[in-house]
Amino acid sequence: MLLRLSNIIETAVAPALAILPKHMDSPEARCMLLAIGLQESGFTCRRQKGNGPACGYWQFELGGGVAGVYRHHVSHQHLHALCRSRGVSFDPKPIWCALETDDVLAAGVARLLLLTDPKKLPELGDEAGAWAYYQRNWRPGKPHPKRWPANYAAALQEIRSVEV
Repeated sequence: MLLRLSNIIETAVAPALAILPKHMDSPEARCMLLAIGLQESGFTCRRQKGNGPACGYWQFELGGGVAGVYRHHVSHQHLHALCRSRGVSFDPKPIWCALETDDVLAAGVARLLLLTDPKKLPELGDEAGAWAYYQRNWRPGKPHPKRWPANYAAALQEIRSVEV
């Protein structure tokens, strides 16, 4: 991993959560954001390998996650506020384009995608529940289930080290 997870929290996750309503910030949310970022990009690339259609550490596609967060009644207004604070036009294409260079926006969009799930975030330590939550919301084309336990464990360890 090129960046330490504490750096991801400091430079992307915490600033994004500071823009969003307070109830969206929790250890469970932070853990999911770290685990999913590790699963999707390892926090090493902001553009899908092979110049694919996904952008940002959380690997959002224009017609997938970006459109979903943009259109969903639970996330739409929060996304509007996030975009306004980041100076990004509130339209799916500019949002998607900005994800490649704006880690705060990317973390915020990732948190908003989690918000669209009607089920509550998995409890800390619920690796299987977190995997199901990730799969249900990201719908990865190549899910790589064998990588999840290590990615989730690293995220959980980071979150627990901060809680102490």
